Amino acid sequence: MAFADLLQQVGGMGRFQYLHVTLLSLPVFMLACHNILQNFVAAVPPHHCIPSGNFSVPGFSAEETLHVGVPLDRHGKPEQCRRYVRPQWHLLGGNGSVLPEDTIQEGEVETEGCVDGWDYDMSDMKTTIISEWDLVCNLRSFKRIGQTSYMGGVLVGALVFGSLSDRFGRRRLLLISNLILAVAGTCTAFSTSFSMYCVFRFFCGMGLSGLILNTFSLIVEWIPTEVRTIVGTVTGYCYTIGQIILAVVAYYIRDWRWLTLAVSLPFFAFFLYSWWFLESARWLVLSKKPEQAVKNLKTVAFINGRQTEGEKINLEVLQGSMKKEMSCSQSKYSGVDLVRTRTLRTITLCLSAVWFSTSFAYYGLSMDLQKFGVNIYLIQVIFGAVDIPAKVIVTVAMSTVGRRLSQCAALIVSGVTIYINLLVPYDLQIVRTTLAVIGKGCLAASFSCCYLYSGELYPTVIRQNGMGWVTMMARFGAMVAPMVLLLVEVKVWLPGLIFGGVPILSGIFAYFLPETLNINLPDTIQDAEDWGSKKEHFKHDSTKEELALKEQVNSTQKEVA
Repeated sequence: MAFADLLQQVGGMGRFQYLHVTLLSLPVFMLACHNILQNFVAAVPPHHCIPSGNFSVPGFSAEETLHVGVPLDRHGKPEQCRRYVRPQWHLLGGNGSVLPEDTIQEGEVETEGCVDGWDYDMSDMKTTIISEWDLVCNLRSFKRIGQTSYMGGVLVGALVFGSLSDRFGRRRLLLISNLILAVAGTCTAFSTSFSMYCVFRFFCGMGLSGLILNTFSLIVEWIPTEVRTIVGTVTGYCYTIGQIILAVVAYYIRDWRWLTLAVSLPFFAFFLYSWWFLESARWLVLSKKPEQAVKNLKTVAFINGRQTEGEKINLEVLQGSMKKEMSCSQSKYSGVDLVRTRTLRTITLCLSAVWFSTSFAYYGLSMDLQKFGVNIYLIQVIFGAVDIPAKVIVTVAMSTVGRRLSQCAALIVSGVTIYINLLVPYDLQIVRTTLAVIGKGCLAASFSCCYLYSGELYPTVIRQNGMGWVTMMARFGAMVAPMVLLLVEVKVWLPGLIFGGVPILSGIFAYFLPETLNINLPDTIQDAEDWGSKKEHFKHDSTKEELALKEQVNSTQKEVA
């Protein structure tokens, strides 16, 4: 654990750390934009079939032509996927008035699909991928495919970048991730087909995954232990503000191509200034590159105004203070090490449940905003703004009651909120939306907690592998969520039952994780195992004390008798 002392020697939380965290946090604003971009570029505008050409008769208004050409649904609106084969002129009164459609006897009219395409109401936006490629009716599931392809890229990126960054370093993979996201996002904006759109969105997901993993590691591995909570929360607020920024940008840029371009071009700038970042000294030491680690530490000391202290750090000092960690670095680590020991198996299993359920319920709530019947831009601002108080509360909780109880509470409360929403009548849209916002806030708090918590639980030598695995579980949950939404066709309440039950169950899993409040980051697998052994030792000592107390009570009772 000596690296924490070295950080204090070169300035602790000094100028370098403030500048380092600030520059690493800037791309997080745009990450939020890419993550929920689908809400706007794939928004489904009101639409109906285009009546057949022979329905256009001079003297009739567009409303009258539509009425005799397209049947109405149960809500009194034009059917989205059917039209009359022949015009129903008798629906028009003799004076040209429109008669109610129930004047038609069932079975008397013949309908067909939208042979000539659809007419879209683009009053809220100029174009979306739905209107451009007619992803409605029989192709409406393609909207889910677009989001699934993106989350699939995030999943693959978690696997690929998690292992590569442990092998080649955080900084190098951060550069690559920025470039991938910049290029793939720009290409997405110029896609000429839906398949091309999905391919480039897949690569956007890969780039985003690598960016999240390496940004988080570079932040955590360069800051002192006592400020990890507040720095992690501030970084989380960047994502929160990014959600609101997207709503504002989407409000003014209502063409999906220009919107995609607007949230992708900044990553070229992020790529350019990422060359400035210093590689993690922790990783350099554990990757048998102590000379570069010493050089980086001296650079940090110079920036922090602690040049004299920095000059005292040399190869001998570094090797002497981190002998155990450097000896452990002789071994090669892989994903198998995540389950090699008892403590790490417990950590990996519980964190997998936590990340899966958080992402599963989060995207189940926030990726279909049109279902709330509120202006899509307004509801996006509300969904983003609720993260602010939620993260304030969870930050205070993590710093007082600890990470474990905070994680448990955030998940269980979100699940309970979703269950309460199942009991609210559908007519009370404001109440249902309010409960959904509260649930989403709890899930955002859970995300904020598990990002910090996971980085603290996994030792440095396998931290990227561990973060890659749990991030993969999160993206798997995000991919499954749209499939669960399809169960509404079976039972209306079934998706809510699943979305509420999974977080509650994972909240129980989180209770079995070790507490990390005010604990230095583990560097080796043995450091992580020490947590488990201390916990068992504590239990053993407690058991002995209880037995001794019972014996004392028994002996006292015998003396009294």
